[in-house]
Amino acid sequence: MPDYHERLWPTPWIYIATLLLVPASILVLAPVSMPAGIATGVVLYLAVAGSLTLTAPVIEVQDGMLRAGRAEISLAHTGEAVAAFDADARVERGTGLDARAFLVIRGWVQPVVRVPISDPSDPTPYWLISSRRPDELAVAINGSRRPGDAERDV
Repeated sequence: MPDYHERLWPTPWIYIATLLLVPASILVLAPVSMPAGIATGVVLYLAVAGSLTLTAPVIEVQDGMLRAGRAEISLAHTGEAVAAFDADARVERGTGLDARAFLVIRGWVQPVVRVPISDPSDPTPYWLISSRRPDELAVAINGSRRPGDAERDV
């Protein structure tokens, strides 16, 4: 059983906003064929909604590993995870962002967790991960790392 598990599903307003593809397709294709415009709009909406749903990343802490999207790292190679909210999260995702950082962020999830990477052979200084429950994620990362793990793996 994982210490922490979260899937970063899109919020409902993303799906509602994506519905605008239907009238846009009708507007573009109406001079040619109204049924073609409707069909194209529906197909485009289903494709976009489906891709948003299928590509929603999973954040998981389990068996001494942190998984974020398709990437994973041993917790022995991580430092103290810190949750950031509101203005701090905005700075982490914006002006305070290091270009070398590994990112699993979604625009519809504002809070983030910064996880420093302590592996000297890894050029990535930290991971920045969106989370709807950043405090729980930080606690899971920090609580799953056992003292002495980093010293043994070096």
